[in-house]
Amino acid sequence: MIGTMVNAVAVVAGSSIGLVLKKNMPEKYQAIYFQAVGLFTLLLGVKMSLDISAPLLVVLSLVLGGFIGMMLKLNEKTERMGDFIKAKTKSQNDRFTEGITTAFLLFCIGSMTIVGAIEEGLGKTSDLLLTKSLMDFFSSIMLASGLGIGVLFSFIPLLIFQGGITLLVSLAGKDIPAAVITEISVVGGIILIGLGLSLLKIKKMELINFLPALLLICLFVWMKLHFAEWKLMLPN
Repeated sequence: MIGTMVNAVAVVAGSSIGLVLKKNMPEKYQAIYFQAVGLFTLLLGVKMSLDISAPLLVVLSLVLGGFIGMMLKLNEKTERMGDFIKAKTKSQNDRFTEGITTAFLLFCIGSMTIVGAIEEGLGKTSDLLLTKSLMDFFSSIMLASGLGIGVLFSFIPLLIFQGGITLLVSLAGKDIPAAVITEISVVGGIILIGLGLSLLKIKKMELINFLPALLLICLFVWMKLHFAEWKLMLPN
């Protein structure tokens, strides 16, 4: 998990620099920055989602994943975690929890995270996660300068999510089908579109509730692939 550990350190380091810059950044510059990030996030989400090849499975994953997230109250629990950390650090930042969730989604719901964590879990290479670490370093500088110290603490869910993927893949001990990776990226792209809309203040969404969709799409695509194999094995 070297790549994930380096990634977490990069987020903390970049956020620390951003917090220093925040003191001297006028509010109007923060506003234009988030408009730029919102537009870029929309573009990234659309680009990722264009690779869709199983639309029905993607929709089913999002719907059921959203239901599961609501039942588990993932968004509320994330907010409570943010409030707990905020209280412990005695932060006065009104956007503390928003900083954690926004940074986590930007840093972790993308193809580089998924493919990089899988590659590291398979023992192939950490190069993709190390490249992502450099990108997240600069992104965290800007995010922290706008949203504050909450961005720094996004390293906690990053370690859990990204490290969890690496750990699961290492335990599975075999290659992940390309179709599974593609559809995970599609679901992640759709979630990023929602984040872009939230950053642009077009529509506020409880996007954390959709995270179970990333697991469901893996299950559904795996079932589809194995059903096709079983069908081929049946006698004519």
